Amino acid sequence: MLDVAASTTKADTPRPVLLFVAGDSFTGDRAAPELSRQIQDQVMCFAARNDMIGVRVNYRLAPAATWPMGATDVAAALSWVHGNIDLFNGDAREIVAVGYGAGAFHVATLLAHPEFQADRADVAAVVLVSGIYRAGKDASDSEKAYLGGDASQYNARSVFPGILNVDVPIVLAWAADDSPGLVTQGETLKKTLCGAGHCPRSALLRSRDGIASAFGLDGSGDSLAEPTLLLVHQLEARGLP
Repeated sequence: MLDVAASTTKADTPRPVLLFVAGDSFTGDRAAPELSRQIQDQVMCFAARNDMIGVRVNYRLAPAATWPMGATDVAAALSWVHGNIDLFNGDAREIVAVGYGAGAFHVATLLAHPEFQADRADVAAVVLVSGIYRAGKDASDSEKAYLGGDASQYNARSVFPGILNVDVPIVLAWAADDSPGLVTQGETLKKTLCGAGHCPRSALLRSRDGIASAFGLDGSGDSLAEPTLLLVHQLEARGLP
C-alpha cells in the first residue's frame, strides 16, 4: 500500500518526489508502533511543506513474505510512482528514496540487485537510515524470518557487492544510540563505498528522539532534513530536459 501527500498549493512546475519506506523490523513495528507512525507522518509533512510530493510505502512482512519480497514491493511502488505521480504534479525523474530500519535494507537491496528492478523502478538519490546491509551469524529473529535460517545464504542476500555499482547520490545515517551492530553496519557500508570511490554523505542522529524527529519541519538541528533537501536541490539543479 502507499499514500501520497502534497501541498494544497499546486506548484507551477513538477515537483521532486520523496518516497519513504519505513519499518523497525522485517516482521513489523509491534515493538514501537507509535514511533513508526510519528516518523512516517513527519516525513510526509516534511515533503509537502518543502514543495515535494511525499509517497509513503509499506511492504509485506516476514515470515509470510521472505527475501526478496521487500525489495520487489519497493520496485512495484516505484513503478507506480513513475506511471502515476504526474497526476499529483510530481516529477518521476527526481525521486529520492528514503529507507528507515528494515526499509533501508529493502531500498538498498533493490539498488544492489538489478534483477529485482521492475520496469521504471529507478531513483535519482537515496537516504538509508539505521539499516542492516549484511546479516551475519548473529542475525536477529526478525532478520532470520526474512532472510531464512541458512546463514550461508546471507552474503548473497546482502547489498554487497552490488551496492558498489550504484551511481546515484547516497546519504547514510544512524543514531548514536542505535545498537552497536547497527552502527557498525552503517560505518562498514560507508567505508566500503568510500573505498570504491563513491563516498556517501553521512549523518549521526544523537538520540532515539532524534530518529523520531529526524525530519523536523523547520529543518534545523541534528536531523536529516538538511542533507535530504541538499540532495533534492542538487537534482533540481541538474536541469534534466
